[in-house]
This record gives sequence, C-alpha cells and structure tokens, in this order.
Amino acid sequence: MNKIQKTNVARLLDKAAIAYQLIAYEVDENDLSAVHIADQLNENPQQIFKTLVLQGNKTGYFVCVIPADEELDLKKAAVVSGNKNCDLIPMKDLLPVTGYIRGACSPMGMKKNFPTYIHSSCTLFSHIFVSAGQRGLQIKIDPFDLIKITRAIPTQLL
Repeated sequence: MNKIQKTNVARLLDKAAIAYQLIAYEVDENDLSAVHIADQLNENPQQIFKTLVLQGNKTGYFVCVIPADEELDLKKAAVVSGNKNCDLIPMKDLLPVTGYIRGACSPMGMKKNFPTYIHSSCTLFSHIFVSAGQRGLQIKIDPFDLIKITRAIPTQLL
C-alpha cells in the first residue's frame, strides 16, 4: 500500500505530541456521508464523528462534532453555544470559512479556532475517528485528546 501523506491535521497533532493513527478509506464521490465512511472502515458509526459548522445569531461561527449516524438538534446546539437560533452554514461558505471542503472537514486545523462542541458520547470509547482534513483519510484518536486539542466542550447535541 502507498505511504499515506500527512495532512495539516496530522502535523498539528505531531506538534502537540498527541498520539493518533491515519486511516485511509476509499472515497465515493456519490456518498460522502460519515455513515458510508463507517461502512468503509467496518467501524461502529457511533465512533465515527462528523464535523458540522454552524452560524449562530449571536456568536457567529461554531463547530459541532457528532456521531455519524445521528442528526444534530439545532435547538440544543443554539442553547449550548449561547445563541437563540443557529443553522448549518451554506456549503459554498465551508471552504472560505474553514479551509476544508465537504467530506473533509476536520474539527482541527480550521482557518480560525471556532468554539467547538462535541457530543458527550465520544467519552464512552477508547478511540473515535474524525476527518484528517482530506477526503479518504480519517484520524483515529483518543476522544480526550481531541477534546484537549480542539478545546471542545462535551455536551448533549442530539
């Protein structure tokens, strides 16, 4: 197998001396969903976390990280982030705001450090997976290390 090229996310973790593993998977341009990634990796979809970028009416941009097979509760996301309401940012804004494209958005290494909230179920596992910042690569990481490096707040988001 070809050597996996390190992403900016991997370099960020290296710099912080945080243990992780880069995991490659086959990209399907017709299905970029986190559930599909879980299937590709033969992993529990509750351990594959997707990164969603939202905009609140008071605080601006923020990030929610939730299990692959779950739907974000926008009301809960608004409350935990200090907003009256919020919504996912338009797809066309994802790259300019975060530096990432759809299907490759990582909670680490965005253009700015946005407030980040992660579903508290992540702490039930010894490791979880999040995007490594490019399609076809996931980072396998201890959830507490992810919480530390992103300064994420574990909370109920579903």
